[in-house]
Amino acid sequence: MVNPAATADFTAATTALAASDPAIAPIIAQIGPCTLGQQAKSTDLLHELAVAIIHQQISRRSAASTQAKFLALYDGGATLTAPRLLATPDETLRAAGLSRVKIRYLRDLATKIAAGLPSLTELARLEDEEIIKILTAIIGIGRWSVQMLLIFRLYRPDVWPSNDLAIRSAVGRFLTSEELPKPKVVDVFGQRWQPYRTVAAWYLWRSMEINP
Repeated sequence: MVNPAATADFTAATTALAASDPAIAPIIAQIGPCTLGQQAKSTDLLHELAVAIIHQQISRRSAASTQAKFLALYDGGATLTAPRLLATPDETLRAAGLSRVKIRYLRDLATKIAAGLPSLTELARLEDEEIIKILTAIIGIGRWSVQMLLIFRLYRPDVWPSNDLAIRSAVGRFLTSEELPKPKVVDVFGQRWQPYRTVAAWYLWRSMEINP
């Protein structure tokens, strides 16, 4: 399995997708090389899942602002630990822009990590569905959040978040006549990109950013 501290190279996957599917080839040509996984990251599960919780159901701009304020409470994230998070008053977290619901999620996350939740290094040895099963036991962490971890943190090559709104919109725009196809429909279209669905998803996300 992938070392969670390592970078990733999806050049071969990009080449294969562009050569095999005329629907995604123009998107790849417009965007250029896939840069997913080109920067090494820390191996801190608390940091990664806390950020995932912060980004749930709010705009990217709002999430970025709240994330910066939250991490500033812990020296930019350098001193973020489960005990420190559990010791942080609700009022302080609220002042950073976190809702009461997300504070509850973060406290459950910190409690489970303090109780011995597997580290990212340990999770990296497991299959995707095993990781999803373990982490979705945390309040506030659903399948989508774990899929984001698998894609952007563990660089798993064949993850397909069919419930993701932007992915659904992109599939509707480029592959169907539906504006927002249902996840089951998106799942079917995703099969054409196996075993490189992570890279296909990355290009669809980027396409929606540059062609809103």
